[in-house]
Amino acid sequence: MREIIKLLSTGKTRLGKATGTFTTKKKNKKTTTNKLKFKRYDKRAYNAATGKDGMHVMFEETKV
Repeated sequence: MREIIKLLSTGKTRLGKATGTFTTKKKNKKTTTNKLKFKRYDKRAYNAATGKDGMHVMFEETKV
């Protein structure tokens, strides 16, 4: 049975707070028992190297 899961961004804003950006995916909980992690683009995450918003960060599975 496939269920919808929520992937929450680990990116931070300029003030150091979480961006709150999330995406959803479907996951088969019987065959995939571990938590999913994906590296995706977060347009609200602050990139200190360039001084601009937007960078690739890890998205981790959380409760819906």
